[in-house]
Amino acid sequence: MADHLDFEFYDKSQDVRITHGHLPHWFQPGVTYFVTFRTEDSVPQDLVRTWYRDRDFWLRRHNIDPRSKGWKAQLRASADLEREYHRRFTSKFMEYLDRGLGECPLRDPQLAGIVAGSLAHFDGERYHLGDYVVMPNHVHVLVCLLGTTEIEKLCKSWKHFTATQINRLLGRDGRFWQEESFDHLVRGPDQFELFQRYIAENPRKANLVEGEYLLRTLRT
Repeated sequence: MADHLDFEFYDKSQDVRITHGHLPHWFQPGVTYFVTFRTEDSVPQDLVRTWYRDRDFWLRRHNIDPRSKGWKAQLRASADLEREYHRRFTSKFMEYLDRGLGECPLRDPQLAGIVAGSLAHFDGERYHLGDYVVMPNHVHVLVCLLGTTEIEKLCKSWKHFTATQINRLLGRDGRFWQEESFDHLVRGPDQFELFQRYIAENPRKANLVEGEYLLRTLRT
């Protein structure tokens, strides 16, 4: 099991690579990420479309083209602007998740255990696993990459394995997780602790009772 000293943080003096799906992904080897991925029906499509429409309009108002490869770098150039962005949009999306919309299959401890087992499988080999919570319709996890492990490929691996196992138990097929994940490079110890608190408090904020979620924390 990893402890707090195993987690390295984003270094702005080092190179970073940005790749793009519908969401941008920032990659720097050997650093820590806060990752969120969610079930296919966790947020209704009309809310998703409204969120992207409002976000893109707001970015354009601040002279940032959301279709450009460098839009997130532009946003990060202003600490105040980035803070406002997360207040308006990142927090709002997390609120959608905490409403407990959709089927919420991960409320079942057996299915949540499949996710937790997958997260832990390569702990200490491909990454150091930090705090995580498996909520009924989404997952939050802190993870520090090791070697050449890339966050986007790691998330796809977690989701592919767990979707296969869960669909088999449910006797169905089709997409279980949303294709994209949210990944955020952790900037330092203070932000790391902020995400730890967020993970630990997430079940209470969503009004869950013990047995409806799985929580692992490194905090003492």
